[in-house]
Amino acid sequence: MSAVLSSSALETPRNATGVSARTSALPVSFRALRRTFGKGAEAHTVLRDVDFDVQSGEVLAILGTSGCGKSTLLRATAGLDSPSAGSVDIDGTPVQGIDARCAFAFQEPRLLPWHTLQANIAIGLPTGVSAKDGKAKVSRLLELVGLKDFAKHRPREISGGMAQRASLARALARNPGVLLLDEPFGALDALTRIKMQDLLLDIHRAAPTTVLLVTHDVDEALQLADRIIILGKEPDEDGAAAPGATIVRTVVVPGERPRDRGSVELARMRASLLESLGVGSH
Repeated sequence: MSAVLSSSALETPRNATGVSARTSALPVSFRALRRTFGKGAEAHTVLRDVDFDVQSGEVLAILGTSGCGKSTLLRATAGLDSPSAGSVDIDGTPVQGIDARCAFAFQEPRLLPWHTLQANIAIGLPTGVSAKDGKAKVSRLLELVGLKDFAKHRPREISGGMAQRASLARALARNPGVLLLDEPFGALDALTRIKMQDLLLDIHRAAPTTVLLVTHDVDEALQLADRIIILGKEPDEDGAAAPGATIVRTVVVPGERPRDRGSVELARMRASLLESLGVGSH
């Protein structure tokens, strides 16, 4: 698989009006977002007062301890869950219900075992795409993620890394304005994970979209993101931990991608981020 992708690899057929069917990268805004589950004495606030913007084409990584609401934030962005208060806007329009401008890729590939990779990727195509254009798009995506020779294979016949590549291709088939990645490489071995990170950078370079990446891996965030936000709990006026996580730190990652994995500056940032997550640097 080539390390550098041509933008033509992601060109989308034009519709009947002659306008490209591909959605441009879209900005996302969170305003005073809160998510509480349950009611009364059983109420449990996961997120509170989450307020930030993601620029068009930006890669934003979201870090935080387990259970702090990272995945809940992504689900609210996609319209898979509704905030208890506040709002999520994409390109200035509120998210209300499942939002076709977003595509989701999870830690598990979640491929349908009875379908070929080609058919699994085709599931992600937006409504209204003709059979001819859809087949051409899937073919381009298979080539993009290095699975052209495995189009007719079923999930049980390929490796975990290949399955995750197919999952990413399925998400890209939607031409998303916002790509939501929830620990997409977390189940892979270290070497495959690095290769997948490089693949994601290649894809983003060829056809930038706005990316929100949830990860537990600080190094991954430093390699992929333009900015990193950390979700955590802040003390209230009495000094006790306020219910629900909010943004406790925002970090701008310096340097163009791909970044030097041995960078001294990134190593210092890694230690600082780990400390913010409650992990010692030793």
